[in-house]
Amino acid sequence: MSTPHNSAKKGDIAETILLPGDPLRAKFIAENFLENPVQFNSVRNMLGFTGTYKGKPVSVMGTGMGMPSIGIYSYELIHFYGVKNLIRVGSCGAYSDKLDLYDIILAMGACTNSNYARQFELPGTYSAIASWDLLYKAKQVADSKNIKVVVGNVLSSDTFYTPEKDLPKKWSSMNVLAVEMEAYALYCNAAAAGVNALAILTVSDSLVTKKETTPEEREKNFTQMIEIALELA
Repeated sequence: MSTPHNSAKKGDIAETILLPGDPLRAKFIAENFLENPVQFNSVRNMLGFTGTYKGKPVSVMGTGMGMPSIGIYSYELIHFYGVKNLIRVGSCGAYSDKLDLYDIILAMGACTNSNYARQFELPGTYSAIASWDLLYKAKQVADSKNIKVVVGNVLSSDTFYTPEKDLPKKWSSMNVLAVEMEAYALYCNAAAAGVNALAILTVSDSLVTKKETTPEEREKNFTQMIEIALELA
């Protein structure tokens, strides 16, 4: 079985998958963290690999940027390949002045400016939240490894560039910690299918202090969130 976006066959992908936005980060994770990784996808250069971590099967695959992209890949992984645990490992921009570069967020919930949830025809505004099982386990893993994490709400935005200058202040006034572009859609797809999802995010830049990391640093140095995610398999 394959899809227009994934050449894997049924059984090639593990029930637990890590989902970085950048396919090169997927390759980095496979080569540096997984034992005996085998590539299962290269369609559109959206690289995917399956290997083992501490003897347990784990997959990793890029999702691209934005909710439409992760919406496609996560839907196919769930409905065509039987994935049960989808863990986004991505970067985010800090809205909180209490966050610094490389700080890690466990996204308990995701706000959005997207209409992604409209497809579910709900008579109200859907609150997209992480799966408690994965969230609880991730916090336990972080504590056991002495990795500092912040648990809270993030914004999944449809726009990266915007003329609105006060967005960070407006969202942070509601204790929204950071902005990214995928978690809301992932949480919606997982909830609709009855599977588990969690976004683990590393601060790559700050909308408050204007500090930022380089693309190479984002690809290769965001390892602590990967260590947490892999322990969830």
